[in-house]
Amino acid sequence: MKWERVWRAVVPAITATTVLLSGCTTYVSTQVTAFSNWSGSDATRTYAFARTGPQQNSIEQTTYEQLVANELDTYAFRQVPSGSAHYLVGLSYSVRGDTVTVTQPVFYGNPWPGPFWRPIGPWGAFGPLPPDYVTQSYPVFTHTLGIRITERSSGKEVYNVTARNTDENSSLVRAMPYLVRSALADFPLGNGTVRTVRIRYEKGGAAPSNEVPAAPPGTGGPAAALGASAVPSQ
Repeated sequence: MKWERVWRAVVPAITATTVLLSGCTTYVSTQVTAFSNWSGSDATRTYAFARTGPQQNSIEQTTYEQLVANELDTYAFRQVPSGSAHYLVGLSYSVRGDTVTVTQPVFYGNPWPGPFWRPIGPWGAFGPLPPDYVTQSYPVFTHTLGIRITERSSGKEVYNVTARNTDENSSLVRAMPYLVRSALADFPLGNGTVRTVRIRYEKGGAAPSNEVPAAPPGTGGPAAALGASAVPSQ
């Protein structure tokens, strides 16, 4: 019937719009996992970045290093030439695409022809109407950042943290400020910590500022100053 053909054409568009709007949130949620053997003091917090072969002479690498350096500054770290650094800081990062499939029930309207048809809920005039189901697939992207801190003299790993978040945008550079902040929030975390960090999303997709105000006493340290909140993962 004509009404049914029109409704079937409209439903996919409505479903897609609903899913996209549901992703528009005021927070970016990032899962953080940390392994720690940290015992350093502020006096020894000098560091240099260590690069792998492909990261040498990379502008992208330099950009991400600056974000990490800005965050480390808030924890009394000081960047120095590699020959005099107490720690070496290595970065790894990636973006991976995937597909999410969503199936939702759809209830059709009045099955009788005429000018007074309109969509209704699951209950019709003569009892419940059976739903149909619409399935839609959407691309999603997982952004990952790893930060590894080792002692330069011994090569001993003292801190290893991974931050990971997922959304519909493939851009790693847009996700990186949130990954960096989440990874280093409340440094150093305890060994084996797994938690979710939520940071306010900047309107228009702009990267959050890296200028971090000092946190008032008792407000949760730098993570609170970032507008971030953290909860343990179950």
